Amino acid sequence: MIVRPATLGDAAAIAAIYASYVTDSFVSFETEAPDEAEMRRRIESGGLLYPWLVGEAEGRVCGYASASPFRTRAAYRHAVETSVYLAPAACGRGFGRALYRQLLDLLARQGFTQAIGAISLPNEPSVRLHEALGFTQAGTYSEVGWKCGRWIDVGLWQRALAAAAVPPAEPKPFAEIWGE
Repeated sequence: MIVRPATLGDAAAIAAIYASYVTDSFVSFETEAPDEAEMRRRIESGGLLYPWLVGEAEGRVCGYASASPFRTRAAYRHAVETSVYLAPAACGRGFGRALYRQLLDLLARQGFTQAIGAISLPNEPSVRLHEALGFTQAGTYSEVGWKCGRWIDVGLWQRALAAAAVPPAEPKPFAEIWGE
């Protein structure tokens, strides 16, 4: 598998991968699967600071990983929320770990200090992936989502990315870091 920055041309493949997580599970709290245009908007919304990466195997996008602001207030700007999603055929082949590892490395080199993963529970495969990559459980929001006919908890996993310098440097655009 090769990992590369997502382009707007990947939006349809990303939407297709994400759709089943929305429609067939409680992994995503969305209830309507975003279409290609919405995924294009989300990729664009990352701007220069929040990367979207795709994994390709045999010439096809088989998964993606992305970062977004952890919270919108300025004091949170050194922390990011991260996610990774795979096509069903790509699960269990190490692709999620490879994608996520590349994303986390890139975010650390950009100068972000913390990564937060929000996991709908129970979701043992996601918990194992996060913990294998150095995340530790930071807390749980109990019964915050209603989906699939039941209340769902959300666990928060956190991983330090870079030292929290005083004062901190501003994170760099990922295009400056990618390929170094």
